[in-house]
Amino acid sequence: MPTWQVVLLGLIEGLTEFLPVSSTGHVVLAGHFLGFDSPGKTFEILIQLGAILAILTVYFAKLWQIARDLPYDRGTQRFVLSVLLAFLPAMVLGAALNEFIDVLLNSPVVICVSLIVGGIILLIVDRLPLQPTITRVEGIPPLMALKIGLCQCLAMVPGVSRSGATIVGAMLMGTDKRTAAEFSFFLAMPTMAGAFAFKLLKSWGSLSADDAAAIALGFAVAFVAGVIVVRKLLDYVSHYGFSIFGWWRILVGTAGLIGLYALGQLV
Repeated sequence: MPTWQVVLLGLIEGLTEFLPVSSTGHVVLAGHFLGFDSPGKTFEILIQLGAILAILTVYFAKLWQIARDLPYDRGTQRFVLSVLLAFLPAMVLGAALNEFIDVLLNSPVVICVSLIVGGIILLIVDRLPLQPTITRVEGIPPLMALKIGLCQCLAMVPGVSRSGATIVGAMLMGTDKRTAAEFSFFLAMPTMAGAFAFKLLKSWGSLSADDAAAIALGFAVAFVAGVIVVRKLLDYVSHYGFSIFGWWRILVGTAGLIGLYALGQLV
């Protein structure tokens, strides 16, 4: 795999992981049209480590405060419980449906259609006259968090977007746009770490030194791009919402279908 392809895919991963556009969908589509095929999409999953470290870096101070307050602060305990409950459905279903998910990851048509449908849904929800009642991530109750976690499971269909499903679910349940996006950040930490650990354990024996070098470079690029996105996204969505991401999804999905048709692969 040429270095420029590794850098490009790492950049796409970092820029899209926390946006409601499906980072996996973008990386897999880019790899498909570049002629890059990672068995079981191992490369595409493992470079997410860069995005995980990016969010841990940006939120280090807040995470440290949560760790300090956790033993005695009821509000902090409830927030951590909410995040863990939201993570639970993805953990269970992700492990149970792993082979089926791998099959879908090898279908660029599914990814393109999911991008388009998800973009339309995002545009509709962004324009709904919703009246948010929760404006802080700490205010999301455990039961609502569990429901948001169930919404996140829709992202097991490649192209749906983990953050997109989480954000849309949270907004429909009463959070404002900024809170929905920030909760998706916190939920990303255990979800992405779990997916990374599962894929690493599953593919460890088949990785070569060249694979490890490519993954390391890809995750480093993803880390830098991810830090930039995490620092800027909350302020952006607070002012402008999610419409631009909906239109982008539709554009990429449509371009992907056109490309597949031109290559005679639209089946």
